Amino acid sequence: MPDLSAELYTASGERTGDVELNPDIFGIEPNMEVMHQVVTAQLAAARAGTHSTKTRAEVRGGGRKPWRQKGLGRARHGSIRSPRWAGGGVAHGPKPRDYSQRTPRKMKRLALRSALSSRASDGQIKVVEAFDAWDAPRTKNAVALLDAMGVSGKVLLLAEDHERVAIKSFRNIDGVIASNLGQANTYDVLWAETVIMSKGTLELGQSVPRGTDEHAEQSPDSGLSTPEQSEGGESS
Repeated sequence: MPDLSAELYTASGERTGDVELNPDIFGIEPNMEVMHQVVTAQLAAARAGTHSTKTRAEVRGGGRKPWRQKGLGRARHGSIRSPRWAGGGVAHGPKPRDYSQRTPRKMKRLALRSALSSRASDGQIKVVEAFDAWDAPRTKNAVALLDAMGVSGKVLLLAEDHERVAIKSFRNIDGVIASNLGQANTYDVLWAETVIMSKGTLELGQSVPRGTDEHAEQSPDSGLSTPEQSEGGESS
């Protein structure tokens, strides 16, 4: 397996070298079927499901038979709120429902690793050493960093919880999603043309076993751990 690496930058956009990527996370063969199923479930869960139509029983009016059954030469009707009438009820129309699908946790992790591996193989993952030099949220700093790195198009920024300054600096830029490690998901990774991670986020996602006290203290559930790490810290 070839060595996997990502470009390493300072917070000002200066290239300082490369950083190694864990092949168990960034070097697997992408599973297209699993990614499709997970993304479909994620988009379905985002649906509000508040659509609603009225049946003939719910539409106001229509309690009286419009005309007698026989003798007028017209078609027989029992209510002006029948679905056949304009202004009548809707037959088999949509009602409020929950579109969410249950997706196994292992499938979500495989899909996320597949998406990250796809981006890593295309050289679309970049790492920033730290955002400690940014003392306050400024969109100008974020734009300058992207320009210095030569990044354009849709961008996904993954930072640690204590790097809120960076997240707030990026979130006002069109075409940029800025979030912490715990919110990383397959759809956002596939949506983005470039994935930017802080070095601390990368190390946390690659080295801290899921389900341990250390993982719970440092970061929410991220889904980046390898299968070997996951088995050691979880109970079925």
